Amino acid sequence: MAGAAGRVRGRALGRFRLALPVRDLSNLHLKEEKIKPDANGAVVKTNANAEKADEEEKEDRAAQSLLNKLIRSNLVDNTNQVEVLQRDPNSPLYSVKSFEELRLPQNLIAQSQSGTGKTAAFVLAMLSQVEPANRHPQCLCLSPTYELALQTGKVIEQMGKFYPELKLAYAVRGNKLERGQKISEHIVIGTPGTVLDWCSKLKFIDPKKIKVFVLDEADVMIATQGHQDQSIRIQRMLPRNCQMLLFSATFEDSVWKFAQKVVPDPNIIKLKREEETLDTIKQYYVLCNSRDEKFQALCNIYGAITIAQAMIFCHTRKTASWLAAELSKEGHQVALLSGEMVVEQRAAVIERFREGKEKVLVTTNVCARGIDVEQVSVVINFDLPVDKDGNPDNETYLHRIGRTGRFGKWGLAVNMVDSKHSMNILNRIQEHFNKKIERLDTDDLDEIEKIAN
Repeated sequence: MAGAAGRVRGRALGRFRLALPVRDLSNLHLKEEKIKPDANGAVVKTNANAEKADEEEKEDRAAQSLLNKLIRSNLVDNTNQVEVLQRDPNSPLYSVKSFEELRLPQNLIAQSQSGTGKTAAFVLAMLSQVEPANRHPQCLCLSPTYELALQTGKVIEQMGKFYPELKLAYAVRGNKLERGQKISEHIVIGTPGTVLDWCSKLKFIDPKKIKVFVLDEADVMIATQGHQDQSIRIQRMLPRNCQMLLFSATFEDSVWKFAQKVVPDPNIIKLKREEETLDTIKQYYVLCNSRDEKFQALCNIYGAITIAQAMIFCHTRKTASWLAAELSKEGHQVALLSGEMVVEQRAAVIERFREGKEKVLVTTNVCARGIDVEQVSVVINFDLPVDKDGNPDNETYLHRIGRTGRFGKWGLAVNMVDSKHSMNILNRIQEHFNKKIERLDTDDLDEIEKIAN
Protein backbone atom coordinates (compact mmCIF):
# COMPACT_ATOMS: atom_id res chain seq x y z
CA MET A 1 0.00 0.00 0.00
CA ALA A 2 1.07 3.60 -0.44
CA GLY A 3 2.65 5.53 2.45
CA ALA A 4 0.81 7.33 5.19
CA ALA A 5 0.97 10.70 3.45
CA GLY A 6 -2.30 11.66 1.81
CA ARG A 7 -4.29 8.92 3.50
CA VAL A 8 -7.51 9.31 5.47
CA ARG A 9 -7.53 8.47 9.13
CA GLY A 10 -4.52 6.19 8.71
CA ARG A 11 -3.24 6.85 12.21
CA ALA A 12 -6.66 6.66 13.82
CA LEU A 13 -7.44 3.29 12.30
CA GLY A 14 -4.08 1.79 13.22
CA ARG A 15 -4.08 -1.86 12.24
CA PHE A 16 -7.19 -1.51 10.06
CA ARG A 17 -6.69 -1.26 6.30
CA LEU A 18 -7.80 2.06 4.86
CA ALA A 19 -5.77 3.19 1.88
CA LEU A 20 -7.86 6.15 0.84
CA PRO A 21 -7.16 9.59 -0.62
CA VAL A 22 -7.91 12.51 1.63
CA ARG A 23 -11.60 13.35 1.54
CA ASP A 24 -14.12 14.77 3.94
CA LEU A 25 -17.88 14.74 4.37
CA SER A 26 -18.37 17.76 2.15
CA ASN A 27 -18.60 15.69 -1.01
CA LEU A 28 -21.95 14.39 0.13
CA HIS A 29 -23.85 17.40 -1.16
CA LEU A 30 -21.65 19.93 -2.85
CA LYS A 31 -20.80 20.04 -6.50
CA GLU A 32 -19.97 23.64 -7.36
CA GLU A 33 -19.03 25.49 -4.20
CA LYS A 34 -18.80 29.17 -3.65
CA ILE A 35 -18.52 31.25 -0.53
CA LYS A 36 -21.12 33.69 0.71
CA PRO A 37 -21.88 35.16 4.12
CA ASP A 38 -24.98 33.95 5.96
CA ALA A 39 -27.52 36.23 7.62
CA ASN A 40 -25.25 36.75 10.62
CA GLY A 41 -22.16 37.41 8.54
CA ALA A 42 -20.67 33.94 9.02
CA VAL A 43 -19.11 32.36 5.94
CA VAL A 44 -21.05 29.36 4.67
CA LYS A 45 -20.34 27.14 1.66
CA THR A 46 -23.27 26.91 -0.67
CA ASN A 47 -24.19 24.99 -3.76
CA ALA A 48 -24.45 27.16 -6.86
CA ASN A 49 -27.63 25.33 -7.80
CA ALA A 50 -29.22 26.24 -4.47
CA GLU A 51 -29.79 29.76 -5.72
CA LYS A 52 -32.53 28.70 -8.09
CA ALA A 53 -35.59 30.67 -7.15
CA ASP A 54 -37.89 28.95 -4.70
CA GLU A 55 -36.13 25.59 -4.98
CA GLU A 56 -37.74 22.87 -2.89
CA GLU A 57 -35.65 20.65 -0.67
CA LYS A 58 -35.01 17.16 -2.03
CA GLU A 59 -34.77 14.43 0.56
CA ASP A 60 -31.31 12.87 0.85
CA ARG A 61 -31.71 9.92 3.17
CA ALA A 62 -28.02 9.12 3.24
CA ALA A 63 -27.15 12.64 4.33
CA GLN A 64 -29.89 12.59 6.97
CA SER A 65 -28.71 9.25 8.34
CA LEU A 66 -25.13 10.51 8.58
CA LEU A 67 -26.35 13.72 10.26
CA ASN A 68 -28.22 11.70 12.87
CA LYS A 69 -25.08 9.72 13.65
CA LEU A 70 -23.03 12.89 14.03
CA ILE A 71 -25.43 14.75 16.35
CA ARG A 72 -26.31 11.89 18.68
CA SER A 73 -23.96 11.21 21.58
CA ASN A 74 -26.39 9.10 23.62
CA LEU A 75 -28.74 6.24 22.93
CA VAL A 76 -32.30 7.24 22.06
CA ASP A 77 -34.94 6.40 24.66
CA ASN A 78 -37.54 4.81 22.41
CA THR A 79 -41.09 4.42 23.72
CA ASN A 80 -42.37 2.45 20.72
CA GLN A 81 -43.77 -1.00 21.30
CA VAL A 82 -41.68 -3.68 19.59
CA GLU A 83 -43.24 -6.45 17.55
CA VAL A 84 -41.33 -9.69 17.12
CA LEU A 85 -42.67 -11.72 14.20
CA GLN A 86 -41.41 -15.27 14.18
CA ARG A 87 -40.62 -17.21 11.05
CA ASP A 88 -41.64 -20.40 12.86
CA PRO A 89 -44.63 -20.66 15.24
CA ASN A 90 -42.69 -23.32 17.14
CA SER A 91 -39.66 -21.07 17.54
CA PRO A 92 -37.83 -21.25 20.89
CA LEU A 93 -38.12 -17.46 21.14
CA TYR A 94 -41.66 -17.96 22.44
CA SER A 95 -40.35 -19.52 25.64
CA VAL A 96 -36.62 -18.86 25.59
CA LYS A 97 -34.98 -18.11 28.95
CA SER A 98 -31.30 -17.98 28.02
CA PHE A 99 -29.05 -16.99 25.10
CA GLU A 100 -28.01 -20.62 24.70
CA GLU A 101 -31.60 -21.58 23.91
CA LEU A 102 -31.77 -19.05 21.05
CA ARG A 103 -29.91 -21.36 18.66
CA LEU A 104 -28.01 -18.39 17.25
CA PRO A 105 -27.07 -17.34 14.64
CA GLN A 106 -30.39 -16.70 12.92
CA ASN A 107 -31.38 -14.45 10.04
CA LEU A 108 -32.89 -11.16 11.06
CA ILE A 109 -34.80 -8.21 9.59
CA ALA A 110 -34.93 -5.37 12.11
CA GLN A 111 -36.41 -1.90 12.17
CA SER A 112 -34.42 0.52 14.27
CA GLN A 113 -34.26 4.30 14.29
CA SER A 114 -30.91 6.04 14.37
CA GLY A 115 -29.41 6.18 17.84
CA THR A 116 -30.89 2.99 19.30
CA GLY A 117 -27.70 0.92 19.20
CA LYS A 118 -28.23 -1.15 16.04
CA THR A 119 -24.65 -0.65 14.83
CA ALA A 120 -23.30 -2.03 18.09
CA ALA A 121 -25.74 -4.96 17.77
CA PHE A 122 -24.57 -6.09 14.34
CA VAL A 123 -20.91 -5.36 15.10
CA LEU A 124 -21.20 -7.74 18.06
CA ALA A 125 -22.78 -10.32 15.75
CA MET A 126 -19.82 -10.03 13.36
CA LEU A 127 -17.16 -10.07 16.08
CA SER A 128 -18.70 -13.18 17.63
CA GLN A 129 -18.28 -15.11 14.38
CA VAL A 130 -14.72 -14.10 13.48
CA GLU A 131 -12.05 -16.78 13.79
CA PRO A 132 -8.80 -14.77 13.81
CA ALA A 133 -6.66 -17.75 12.78
CA ASN A 134 -8.45 -17.83 9.42
CA ARG A 135 -6.86 -15.01 7.40
CA HIS A 136 -9.70 -14.26 4.98
CA PRO A 137 -12.91 -12.21 5.03
CA GLN A 138 -15.56 -13.83 7.22
CA CYS A 139 -17.99 -10.94 7.71
CA LEU A 140 -19.29 -8.53 5.09
CA CYS A 141 -21.14 -5.28 5.86
CA LEU A 142 -22.78 -3.09 3.20
CA SER A 143 -23.39 0.64 3.76
CA PRO A 144 -25.11 2.95 1.23
CA THR A 145 -22.34 5.57 1.09
CA TYR A 146 -18.61 6.06 1.62
CA GLU A 147 -19.27 8.33 4.61
CA LEU A 148 -21.66 5.91 6.34
CA ALA A 149 -19.18 3.08 5.81
CA LEU A 150 -16.50 5.12 7.59
CA GLN A 151 -18.89 5.83 10.49
CA THR A 152 -19.64 2.13 10.91
CA GLY A 153 -15.93 1.38 10.63
CA LYS A 154 -15.27 3.67 13.60
CA VAL A 155 -17.66 1.59 15.70
CA ILE A 156 -15.97 -1.65 14.60
CA GLU A 157 -12.61 -0.12 15.49
CA GLN A 158 -13.78 0.99 18.93
CA MET A 159 -15.39 -2.34 19.80
CA GLY A 160 -12.64 -4.31 18.11
CA LYS A 161 -9.85 -2.79 20.22
CA PHE A 162 -10.56 -5.54 22.73
CA TYR A 163 -9.93 -8.04 19.93
CA PRO A 164 -6.28 -7.32 19.00
CA GLU A 165 -6.13 -9.95 16.24
CA LEU A 166 -9.03 -8.40 14.35
CA LYS A 167 -8.34 -6.86 10.94
CA LEU A 168 -10.74 -4.63 9.01
CA ALA A 169 -10.74 -3.61 5.33
CA TYR A 170 -12.77 -0.94 3.52
CA ALA A 171 -14.26 -1.70 0.12
CA VAL A 172 -14.95 1.90 -0.86
CA ARG A 173 -14.06 4.21 -3.70
CA GLY A 174 -10.39 5.14 -3.78
CA ASN A 175 -9.16 2.01 -2.04
CA LYS A 176 -7.16 0.57 -4.92
CA LEU A 177 -5.71 -2.92 -4.56
CA GLU A 178 -3.52 -4.82 -6.99
CA ARG A 179 -5.24 -7.33 -9.25
CA GLY A 180 -4.88 -10.90 -8.07
CA GLN A 181 -4.46 -9.83 -4.46
CA LYS A 182 -6.53 -11.65 -1.82
CA ILE A 183 -7.93 -9.80 1.17
CA SER A 184 -6.67 -11.24 4.47
CA GLU A 185 -8.77 -9.01 6.77
CA HIS A 186 -11.56 -10.68 8.76
CA ILE A 187 -14.25 -8.00 8.27
CA VAL A 188 -14.93 -6.03 5.10
CA ILE A 189 -17.18 -3.00 5.16
CA GLY A 190 -18.04 -1.14 1.99
CA THR A 191 -20.50 0.18 -0.56
CA PRO A 192 -22.42 -2.23 -2.83
CA GLY A 193 -20.69 -1.36 -6.12
CA THR A 194 -17.15 -1.75 -4.81
CA VAL A 195 -17.99 -4.86 -2.76
CA LEU A 196 -19.57 -6.46 -5.84
CA ASP A 197 -16.39 -5.74 -7.84
CA TRP A 198 -14.20 -7.19 -5.09
CA CYS A 199 -16.33 -10.35 -4.95
CA SER A 200 -16.88 -11.00 -8.64
CA LYS A 201 -14.70 -9.09 -11.11
CA LEU A 202 -11.52 -8.61 -9.05
CA LYS A 203 -11.81 -11.76 -6.87
CA PHE A 204 -10.34 -10.03 -3.80
CA ILE A 205 -12.98 -11.73 -1.62
CA ASP A 206 -14.21 -15.32 -1.72
CA PRO A 207 -17.93 -14.84 -0.99
CA LYS A 208 -18.36 -18.55 -0.23
CA LYS A 209 -16.33 -18.06 2.97
CA ILE A 210 -18.54 -15.28 4.37
CA LYS A 211 -20.29 -16.27 7.61
CA VAL A 212 -22.16 -13.03 8.43
CA PHE A 213 -23.69 -10.62 5.90
CA VAL A 214 -25.00 -7.27 7.20
CA LEU A 215 -27.02 -4.86 5.10
CA ASP A 216 -27.30 -1.59 7.00
CA GLU A 217 -29.59 1.37 6.23
CA ALA A 218 -31.77 -0.62 3.84
CA ASP A 219 -34.19 2.28 3.31
CA VAL A 220 -31.28 4.50 2.29
CA MET A 221 -29.88 1.71 0.13
CA ILE A 222 -32.96 1.31 -2.04
CA ALA A 223 -33.22 5.09 -2.49
CA THR A 224 -29.80 5.05 -4.19
CA GLN A 225 -29.82 4.05 -7.84
CA GLY A 226 -28.22 0.68 -8.50
CA HIS A 227 -27.58 -0.28 -4.88
CA GLN A 228 -30.60 -2.56 -4.61
CA ASP A 229 -29.64 -4.76 -7.55
CA GLN A 230 -25.97 -4.82 -6.51
CA SER A 231 -26.90 -5.90 -2.96
CA ILE A 232 -29.07 -8.73 -4.26
CA ARG A 233 -26.26 -9.92 -6.57
CA ILE A 234 -23.82 -9.98 -3.65
CA GLN A 235 -26.28 -11.89 -1.44
CA ARG A 236 -26.73 -14.58 -4.13
CA MET A 237 -22.99 -15.32 -4.07
CA LEU A 238 -23.02 -16.16 -0.35
CA PRO A 239 -23.29 -19.65 1.11
CA ARG A 240 -26.66 -20.97 2.33
CA ASN A 241 -25.50 -21.11 5.95
CA CYS A 242 -24.40 -17.45 5.99
CA GLN A 243 -26.22 -15.40 8.63
CA MET A 244 -28.11 -12.50 7.00
CA LEU A 245 -28.90 -9.34 8.99
CA LEU A 246 -30.81 -6.38 7.52
CA PHE A 247 -31.52 -3.11 9.33
CA SER A 248 -33.76 -0.23 8.30
CA ALA A 249 -35.05 2.90 10.06
CA THR A 250 -38.35 2.70 8.17
CA PHE A 251 -40.45 -0.16 6.88
CA GLU A 252 -42.24 1.03 3.76
CA ASP A 253 -43.51 -1.60 1.32
CA SER A 254 -40.48 -1.07 -0.93
CA VAL A 255 -38.11 -1.77 1.98
CA TRP A 256 -40.07 -4.86 2.98
CA LYS A 257 -40.02 -6.29 -0.56
CA PHE A 258 -36.27 -5.68 -0.77
CA ALA A 259 -35.67 -7.27 2.65
CA GLN A 260 -37.55 -10.41 1.64
CA LYS A 261 -35.30 -10.82 -1.41
CA VAL A 262 -32.12 -10.43 0.62
CA VAL A 263 -32.90 -12.25 3.89
CA PRO A 264 -34.39 -15.74 3.61
CA ASP A 265 -36.47 -17.21 6.41
CA PRO A 266 -35.97 -14.33 8.85
CA ASN A 267 -36.96 -13.41 12.35
CA ILE A 268 -38.45 -9.92 12.21
CA ILE A 269 -38.26 -7.18 14.82
CA LYS A 270 -40.13 -4.00 14.02
CA LEU A 271 -41.66 -1.04 15.80
CA LYS A 272 -45.40 -0.82 16.14
CA ARG A 273 -46.62 2.29 14.42
CA GLU A 274 -47.78 4.64 17.13
CA GLU A 275 -49.68 7.86 16.60
CA GLU A 276 -48.08 10.63 18.60
CA THR A 277 -50.66 12.23 20.83
CA LEU A 278 -51.68 15.80 20.05
CA ASP A 279 -53.50 16.17 23.37
CA THR A 280 -50.71 18.24 24.96
CA ILE A 281 -50.29 20.56 21.95
CA LYS A 282 -52.44 23.66 21.47
CA GLN A 283 -52.90 24.25 17.74
CA TYR A 284 -53.80 27.56 16.09
CA TYR A 285 -53.82 29.11 12.65
CA VAL A 286 -53.26 32.71 11.54
CA LEU A 287 -54.88 34.18 8.40
CA CYS A 288 -52.48 36.28 6.31
CA ASN A 289 -52.44 37.66 2.77
CA SER A 290 -48.73 37.61 2.01
CA ARG A 291 -45.31 36.49 3.16
CA ASP A 292 -44.74 39.89 4.80
CA GLU A 293 -47.98 39.55 6.78
CA LYS A 294 -46.89 36.12 7.96
CA PHE A 295 -43.63 37.63 9.16
CA GLN A 296 -45.46 40.43 10.98
CA ALA A 297 -47.73 37.88 12.68
CA LEU A 298 -44.64 36.00 13.78
CA CYS A 299 -43.14 39.18 15.25
CA ASN A 300 -46.41 39.90 17.12
CA ILE A 301 -46.35 36.43 18.68
CA TYR A 302 -42.76 36.94 19.81
CA GLY A 303 -43.65 40.35 21.20
CA ALA A 304 -46.52 39.04 23.32
CA ILE A 305 -45.31 35.77 24.85
CA THR A 306 -42.09 34.33 26.24
CA ILE A 307 -40.71 31.54 24.05
CA ALA A 308 -37.88 29.34 25.30
CA GLN A 309 -36.90 27.97 21.90
CA ALA A 310 -38.84 27.71 18.66
CA MET A 311 -38.59 25.78 15.40
CA ILE A 312 -39.96 27.45 12.28
CA PHE A 313 -40.59 25.28 9.21
CA CYS A 314 -40.48 26.58 5.64
CA HIS A 315 -41.17 24.80 2.37
CA THR A 316 -38.19 26.09 0.39
CA ARG A 317 -34.58 27.08 0.97
CA LYS A 318 -35.29 30.54 -0.42
CA THR A 319 -38.05 31.26 2.12
CA ALA A 320 -35.99 29.84 4.99
CA SER A 321 -33.00 32.05 4.11
CA TRP A 322 -35.18 35.14 3.77
CA LEU A 323 -36.97 34.50 7.06
CA ALA A 324 -33.76 33.86 8.99
CA ALA A 325 -32.31 37.14 7.69
CA GLU A 326 -35.45 39.12 8.61
CA LEU A 327 -35.57 37.63 12.12
CA SER A 328 -31.88 38.45 12.61
CA LYS A 329 -32.59 42.07 11.67
CA GLU A 330 -35.20 42.12 14.44
CA GLY A 331 -32.54 41.10 16.94
CA HIS A 332 -33.39 37.41 17.33
CA GLN A 333 -30.69 34.78 17.77
CA VAL A 334 -31.39 32.67 14.69
CA ALA A 335 -29.95 29.42 13.38
CA LEU A 336 -30.59 28.44 9.76
CA LEU A 337 -30.62 24.86 8.56
CA SER A 338 -30.96 24.14 4.84
CA GLY A 339 -29.97 21.60 2.25
CA GLU A 340 -27.01 23.37 0.65
CA MET A 341 -25.08 23.12 3.92
CA VAL A 342 -22.73 20.17 4.19
CA VAL A 343 -23.56 17.58 6.82
CA GLU A 344 -20.89 18.64 9.31
CA GLN A 345 -22.12 22.24 9.13
CA ARG A 346 -25.67 21.09 9.82
CA ALA A 347 -24.49 19.07 12.82
CA ALA A 348 -22.73 22.16 14.22
CA VAL A 349 -25.88 24.30 13.78
CA ILE A 350 -28.04 21.71 15.56
CA GLU A 351 -25.56 21.40 18.41
CA ARG A 352 -25.54 25.18 18.94
CA PHE A 353 -29.34 25.24 18.98
CA ARG A 354 -29.45 22.32 21.41
CA GLU A 355 -27.04 24.19 23.70
CA GLY A 356 -29.32 27.25 23.60
CA LYS A 357 -26.86 29.51 21.80
CA GLU A 358 -29.61 30.31 19.29
CA LYS A 359 -33.26 30.54 20.34
CA VAL A 360 -34.86 30.16 16.91
CA LEU A 361 -34.17 27.42 14.37
CA VAL A 362 -35.46 28.16 10.86
CA THR A 363 -35.41 25.04 8.74
CA THR A 364 -36.84 23.19 5.79
CA ASN A 365 -38.59 19.96 6.63
CA VAL A 366 -36.02 17.66 5.07
CA CYS A 367 -33.14 18.96 7.16
CA ALA A 368 -34.95 18.80 10.48
CA ARG A 369 -35.97 15.16 10.55
CA GLY A 370 -34.73 13.30 13.59
CA ILE A 371 -33.77 16.43 15.51
CA ASP A 372 -35.05 16.47 19.10
CA VAL A 373 -34.52 19.44 21.40
CA GLU A 374 -36.26 19.32 24.78
CA GLN A 375 -36.47 23.10 25.23
CA VAL A 376 -38.61 23.66 22.11
CA SER A 377 -41.91 25.13 23.33
CA VAL A 378 -43.28 26.54 20.06
CA VAL A 379 -43.41 25.14 16.53
CA ILE A 380 -44.46 27.45 13.71
CA ASN A 381 -45.41 26.20 10.27
CA PHE A 382 -44.53 29.25 8.20
CA ASP A 383 -45.55 27.03 5.29
CA LEU A 384 -47.89 24.07 5.77
CA PRO A 385 -46.40 20.68 4.85
CA VAL A 386 -47.53 19.25 1.51
CA ASP A 387 -46.38 16.26 -0.50
CA LYS A 388 -44.99 16.39 -4.04
CA ASP A 389 -48.54 16.46 -5.45
CA GLY A 390 -49.60 19.41 -3.30
CA ASN A 391 -51.75 17.34 -0.90
CA PRO A 392 -51.50 17.62 2.91
CA ASP A 393 -48.54 15.71 4.31
CA ASN A 394 -50.18 14.58 7.55
CA GLU A 395 -47.26 12.49 8.75
CA THR A 396 -44.88 15.44 8.37
CA TYR A 397 -47.34 17.73 10.15
CA LEU A 398 -47.49 15.31 13.07
CA HIS A 399 -43.73 14.95 13.07
CA ARG A 400 -43.18 18.73 13.04
CA ILE A 401 -45.55 19.77 15.81
CA GLY A 402 -44.65 16.68 17.84
CA ARG A 403 -41.36 18.46 18.63
CA THR A 404 -43.25 20.38 21.29
CA GLY A 405 -45.66 19.19 23.99
CA ARG A 406 -43.26 16.53 25.23
CA PHE A 407 -42.10 15.41 28.65
CA GLY A 408 -45.48 16.25 30.23
CA LYS A 409 -45.32 19.90 29.12
CA TRP A 410 -47.81 21.84 27.03
CA GLY A 411 -46.69 22.83 23.58
CA LEU A 412 -47.87 25.40 21.08
CA ALA A 413 -48.18 25.00 17.30
CA VAL A 414 -49.04 27.95 15.03
CA ASN A 415 -49.88 27.51 11.34
CA MET A 416 -49.62 30.37 8.84
CA VAL A 417 -52.39 30.36 6.21
CA ASP A 418 -51.99 32.74 3.26
CA SER A 419 -54.32 31.48 0.52
CA LYS A 420 -57.49 29.51 -0.19
CA HIS A 421 -55.28 26.56 -1.09
CA SER A 422 -53.43 26.59 2.23
CA MET A 423 -56.76 26.97 4.09
CA ASN A 424 -57.96 23.86 2.29
CA ILE A 425 -54.76 22.05 3.33
CA LEU A 426 -55.35 23.07 6.97
CA ASN A 427 -58.98 21.89 6.88
CA ARG A 428 -57.91 18.50 5.55
CA ILE A 429 -55.26 18.21 8.29
CA GLN A 430 -57.97 18.98 10.89
CA GLU A 431 -60.20 16.28 9.41
CA HIS A 432 -57.41 13.73 9.35
CA PHE A 433 -56.50 14.14 13.02
CA ASN A 434 -60.05 14.97 14.12
CA LYS A 435 -58.65 17.92 16.07
CA LYS A 436 -59.99 21.46 15.91
CA ILE A 437 -57.36 24.08 15.03
CA GLU A 438 -58.49 27.44 16.42
CA ARG A 439 -58.02 30.76 14.67
CA LEU A 440 -55.62 33.21 16.30
CA ASP A 441 -55.80 36.97 15.75
CA THR A 442 -52.19 38.11 16.04
CA ASP A 443 -53.24 41.77 15.97
CA ASP A 444 -54.87 41.23 19.39
CA LEU A 445 -52.04 41.02 21.94
CA ASP A 446 -54.42 40.01 24.74
CA GLU A 447 -55.57 37.02 22.68
CA ILE A 448 -51.95 35.96 22.02
CA GLU A 449 -51.15 36.21 25.73
CA LYS A 450 -54.09 33.95 26.58
CA ILE A 451 -52.76 31.09 24.44
CA ALA A 452 -49.54 31.05 26.46
CA ASN A 453 -51.38 30.47 29.75
